[in-house]
Amino acid sequence: MKRKHKFDDDEAAIDMTPMLDIVFIMLIFFIVTTSFVKEKGIEVNRPKENNAPNKTQSKSLAIRIDDNGVIVMNGREVDIRRVVANVQSFLAETNTESAAIQAGSKTKHGLVVEVMNQVKEAGIKNVSVLVSK
Repeated sequence: MKRKHKFDDDEAAIDMTPMLDIVFIMLIFFIVTTSFVKEKGIEVNRPKENNAPNKTQSKSLAIRIDDNGVIVMNGREVDIRRVVANVQSFLAETNTESAAIQAGSKTKHGLVVEVMNQVKEAGIKNVSVLVSK
């Protein structure tokens, strides 16, 4: 006896509809349950870009304090009690709003703060401190 196997021309197919339904339901669930929180932060006001060179730019007052406490302002040695007078005479000659104090790594902090206070007392608002190694 011979057996005949009957094959259909139709190939077996998997119905994808239920899987797509589940994917879309999950997508809707995640969209609905997601909460969007605005992060708290600081708003930064950046200056507008200016490509033109600033003609009113002035040079900054340079003060150097070495490890031994010697104060040098614009190339000459200055006593701690005469810092205000020297800064005021510099301001009379040059229009500036900034000063840079460069201190050695072994300079005492009290001396740097005292010089900084005297510079501010003389009329310069922006004072920066640089530390050299």
